[in-house]
Amino acid sequence: MDASQPPIEPPYFEILTPLGVLVRTTASYWAKIVTFKHPNMAGQESAIEQTLQQPTEIRRSQSDPEVYLYYRSDPPYFICVVARHLNGEGFIITAYRTDKIKRGETVWNP
Repeated sequence: MDASQPPIEPPYFEILTPLGVLVRTTASYWAKIVTFKHPNMAGQESAIEQTLQQPTEIRRSQSDPEVYLYYRSDPPYFICVVARHLNGEGFIITAYRTDKIKRGETVWNP
């Protein structure tokens, strides 16, 4: 191992999605999401995992074709997990609750 490179942090969780992409996040990145971006998602790891495993719908971002939005109903809202797919792997960008599904190309629904 190169001493100038920091050690690689293991995944906090990784989920195989219906698209066949393994989406992951690290504990430190998840902490950034729930501390700075969306504090209301703290403690919602199992809901995030369910959203990735069994989404209601998956859409491709209108602004970035490598970004996918995974939605799962969580009445009266939806949980949205935003993930970037690169080379057959994925990582979570953010996760939040929303009152509506955003526009974009639907790429999967059950």
